[in-house]
Amino acid sequence: MGFLLFIAGMGGLLYGIDVGIIAGALPYLESTASVAWRLSAQQLSFIVAAVLLGSVLSSLFAGALADWIGRRWAMVLSGVLFTLSIPLIALADGYIPLLLGRLLQGVSGGLIGVIVPLYLAECLHARQRGRGAALFQLLLTIGLVAAAVIGLMQANSVESATAAAQHLAESERTAAVFAAKDHAWRSIFWWCLTPGLIFTLGALLLAESPRWLARRGRIEEARTALLRTRPADEAEAELREIQQALAPDTSTANAAVTGRAADPLISRRYMLPFLLACLILALNQATGINSVLAYVVNILNQAGLPGATANAGDVALKVLNALMTIVAVVLVDRKGRKFLLMLGTGCIVTALLAAGLLFRSAEAEQRDVRPMLQAQIQSDSLSLRLDAATLQSFGAANAAQAPVQLTVAYSYGPFTNVQTRRSDDAALPLLHLSREDTVQADSVIGVFFRKLHLNPFADPAEGLNAPLRIERADIAAVPSTSHGWQVALAMCLFVAGFAVGPGVCVWLALSELMPTRIRSNGMSIALLINQFVSTMIAATFLPTVGQYGYATMFFWWAGSTLLYFLTAAFLLPETKGKTLEEIEARFAR
Repeated sequence: MGFLLFIAGMGGLLYGIDVGIIAGALPYLESTASVAWRLSAQQLSFIVAAVLLGSVLSSLFAGALADWIGRRWAMVLSGVLFTLSIPLIALADGYIPLLLGRLLQGVSGGLIGVIVPLYLAECLHARQRGRGAALFQLLLTIGLVAAAVIGLMQANSVESATAAAQHLAESERTAAVFAAKDHAWRSIFWWCLTPGLIFTLGALLLAESPRWLARRGRIEEARTALLRTRPADEAEAELREIQQALAPDTSTANAAVTGRAADPLISRRYMLPFLLACLILALNQATGINSVLAYVVNILNQAGLPGATANAGDVALKVLNALMTIVAVVLVDRKGRKFLLMLGTGCIVTALLAAGLLFRSAEAEQRDVRPMLQAQIQSDSLSLRLDAATLQSFGAANAAQAPVQLTVAYSYGPFTNVQTRRSDDAALPLLHLSREDTVQADSVIGVFFRKLHLNPFADPAEGLNAPLRIERADIAAVPSTSHGWQVALAMCLFVAGFAVGPGVCVWLALSELMPTRIRSNGMSIALLINQFVSTMIAATFLPTVGQYGYATMFFWWAGSTLLYFLTAAFLLPETKGKTLEEIEARFAR
């Protein structure tokens, strides 16, 4: 039993690493890959969102896969996919292998998120089921902490390498810092290989789910599986219950046909709880939680906290998330789902408004230098370094005392990108705007949709002759460290509110609201909506904050969370202490 819980917990750990590992790697990936591989802000956002998209894709067929090959082999497959994704990412030499590796990592996470809880529910005794579910959720949050700690270790390594390179000539210093950052993000992913191997090998040593074996008619194997975790008398009693549940019951079947099964699916008893569950799942991601966890190092850097300090803030946030998850597990059956959802969403709205106002105060100090950059364009391209001469031409000669950041949003026809440069970057990378780096080659998918007169992707032909246009160019002092800590406190309130409320309650509300007749399909649709909203936010985060600022993003999330609070307060019924039948009957009235 201990081994079973340990391996299942490792599944939760991998799921947490899937979501959290990019936060520490992204700043270094952005510093190196955007230069070496000419990645746009949109492509970097796609790299972050690929895990969420992969999770969407795999969650659609995870249940069917587990029914086909069994729970244990499905767990092994998810571990193998995670393990294979690590070298694919860490050895990537371009955008496509990196994107595919992240997508594969997401597919693995989606399988783990569905199959491991299913395996626990079918293998654990009723009195241990709650502990198993809580362990999976707790290890998930610990996986987020582990990812943050790995990021902090590499951040300290980069700072040490940067300090050691200060005495070198400019070209050698730039190369040394670039190499340190490139090594950092690759090492962050290499560190994740060990837990992937442990989970994969451990899953091979587990017994198959006794309920899956019994459903396949393999009764003796089911008995053997039960005996691995139960005394003989309990195993025999539970096996009889499983066989009775699998046996056809004529009276029950007839009752289902003449009773609720005959109700139309568009009736009140089905549609209201289904729509309410879909709304809650969509709003749960519209709070921005997955993007905050993925981009938190970038957010804290932008707020004013320097490299390793921002990574330390990331670790603190993930530890707080784990601690508040324990508090939520203790309170959820005492205070109820409705109360905790209202408490959590209220804290989130307060935190997001505070963060938005803090960023608004910093962004108000930005100065428009667009005419100066537009005047420097030659042959539809622009190159400059944020060195002393450039800063003086921008009227920011005192940058030695207060570092400044330049943000440039530009376009070639329908192709857009955003780049930022800081004057305190030891590598002082070149800001280079060119058509070949911005106008992306056509893809098979783009050609296919364009033939159908559907054009979700920009047409390269429209960007070939379009002039370089500077959409936005702002320069401002990097916010102070105290400003960064204020934003960090707001993020702490955000994470604490989410963990104690939506983080735990939303999944209970989902399973409890869905009527029995539509539960499996209804939950799949609601979860698909949940992951779709999360993927879209993550995929548009960097272009949005580059074009409109961080304050805009936080205010948008605050508005969505306010709607979440009102939904919990006025539409969601309290389900604490009620049977599923009682909850379903409430919507039938």
